[in-house]
Amino acid sequence: MVFQKNNKKIINAWCIYDWSNSVYSLVITSAVFPIYFQNITSLKDSNGIILKDTVSFFGFEIINSVLYSYSLSFSFLLIALISPVLSSIADFSGNKKLFMRFFCYLGAVSCSALFFFTENTLEFSVIMFILASIGFSGSIVFYNAYLPEIATEDKFDRISARGFALGYTGSVILLIFNLSMILFPGFYGIDSAGEATRISFLTVGLWWFGFSAYTFHYLPADIYNKKPEGNYFLNGFKELGIVLKELKKQNLLKTFLLAFFFYNMGVQTVLYLATIFGDKELGLTSELLIATILVLQIVAVAGSYLFSFLSGKIGNIYSLMISICFWIVVSILAYF
Repeated sequence: MVFQKNNKKIINAWCIYDWSNSVYSLVITSAVFPIYFQNITSLKDSNGIILKDTVSFFGFEIINSVLYSYSLSFSFLLIALISPVLSSIADFSGNKKLFMRFFCYLGAVSCSALFFFTENTLEFSVIMFILASIGFSGSIVFYNAYLPEIATEDKFDRISARGFALGYTGSVILLIFNLSMILFPGFYGIDSAGEATRISFLTVGLWWFGFSAYTFHYLPADIYNKKPEGNYFLNGFKELGIVLKELKKQNLLKTFLLAFFFYNMGVQTVLYLATIFGDKELGLTSELLIATILVLQIVAVAGSYLFSFLSGKIGNIYSLMISICFWIVVSILAYF
């Protein structure tokens, strides 16, 4: 039986995963967790001036912001190393859904465990943060790989924009709820803003885990009805070898991957460290930082549809060039 693309329920299920996991990238990556991490690992005076910003991590003294960036870097490096092999195994077995589900649950459970992040649980919490980051990044690899299999090429831009818009919208809703808990903990029967913040980490994990159930219920497990035989691990490496041989012949694809490496490295650095920079270097208040990020998320909903429209009018290449030019200008201005 041939799989029919553009099935409405399956497309909806794919888009809903963005709704479920984008709360991690907003609450944990951008808004609440970086600020909490800085506060819990810094000694400040009554005016908010940092007196000490080093922590003991498994016996090593390290600056808190360096520990934060190293933790993220390690998780990305690990994903970069294992993704090609796991993707090849998934292609060979035909079961992307299994790998996507594993990384999703790893991220959601690890994120929920950040509820226990206090001054006395730094090492455990950093490990959970790393695992949550691995889970998020790993699930996205297989999530993105689904799109060409469930939709025709003429639908890519529209469906992708819809997924991004749902992700931004869902994450804003949960962030507003979490922000209300942090600002008014007494209203929710919570003792302090710190406890409310830790509860917000738990809500992210539960949101991610809960809404992803809809995605995994409808996403097909094996679209091509593959019947793999032999050792999955060894055949996965063989599959990777075939891909690498083909890559040597594809000069345009090699150029694209190299460009994507530099583009992604720059964008991810800004996204993941902007809040730490605003807090530590610019001395912005937590409320101002979160409010700014909240406004950006709302603007991003419109932006996702705008660039989908531009892609339809002038093509993906020129749309990307416009967005990257904006990134370059903003990043240079931020330096000054």
